[in-house]
Amino acid sequence: MQRSKLELYEEILYALVKRHMTVDAIAYACNMDCVALRQRLEFLMQNGLVEERNFKKITCYALTRRGLAIFKTLALTKRLEKLQTTMKKIDEALQTIPSLSEYSKEKVKRQRRNKNY
Repeated sequence: MQRSKLELYEEILYALVKRHMTVDAIAYACNMDCVALRQRLEFLMQNGLVEERNFKKITCYALTRRGLAIFKTLALTKRLEKLQTTMKKIDEALQTIPSLSEYSKEKVKRQRRNKNY
């Protein structure tokens, strides 16, 4: 399945969170074509999320403070969505389990039946 632009941007930001990287390293980490990656990096640089750094004739890319803040926000949003779906599943599972009051009523009924015999 093809990834959306947002997913591609997220992957690039995730790759750059740990350390600065070259285009080839980012492409390998994100499983992307270098040409498409350069376009995505240009967009991220235009919006102030990624910056270009030169180290001994090697061009590397790193996150800016703004890029790190955006990444943390996206990561938090993902965690909250995952938590929300987990809570829905737990809520559905709890609805199938009888409540304690129903369990207590059943227990009382069984005790009465046993006394009658």
